[in-house]
Amino acid sequence: MRVLLIEDDHVLGAAIRDHVLSSGHAVDWMQRIDDARLALAGVRYELVLLDLNLPDGRGLDLLKDLRSAGNTVPVIITTAQDQVAVRIEGLNSGADDYLVKPFDLAEMGARIAAVARRYGGNPAPEIVSAGVTIDLSRRIASVDGKKAGLTAREWAVLERLLARRGGIVTKSEIEDSLYAFGAEVESNAVEVYVSRLRKKLGRDFVQTIRGLGYQVNA
Repeated sequence: MRVLLIEDDHVLGAAIRDHVLSSGHAVDWMQRIDDARLALAGVRYELVLLDLNLPDGRGLDLLKDLRSAGNTVPVIITTAQDQVAVRIEGLNSGADDYLVKPFDLAEMGARIAAVARRYGGNPAPEIVSAGVTIDLSRRIASVDGKKAGLTAREWAVLERLLARRGGIVTKSEIEDSLYAFGAEVESNAVEVYVSRLRKKLGRDFVQTIRGLGYQVNA
């Protein structure tokens, strides 16, 4: 999953970035609204973590502009403002969830996963198919009752594929969910992760659609 973090606090921003990265996702961290707008114009993000008070404006104005333009990217507001009126304004402006600072990073991770499941068409936390059980909420995969032991990056690839079950996901789309701005993209990284998933979940779990990409029919 490719996440856009908009946060001007250096300490908190670094903590959030590192926590999301540890889950295998790509994170682009912007500290100003104008930089965030440029990033949103060039990248199709799967989630935005949005602070409300930024050096060059209000996060709510950015959120309202996104929704007015028809951009449906999931947005979780992160702010120190805990007034009910502010929370209501944020939700009415199109936010999907709201975290009041200071918050627990594990709770943030759970909220990110929940929002991603809803938008990815997987509202149920568990998927079962042909002996494979995938618990999306706890990130546990098992085959015939035995845990598969996926790494964070393998989970990130699997979640990207499961978000479009039955459809084709291109190699570039998977790369976009794994690498942030400036990161070096290994030419065969996607093939390596797909190969590992097949070894752990079954040879036929991920299908290669020649010339197009990959597909999961679970």
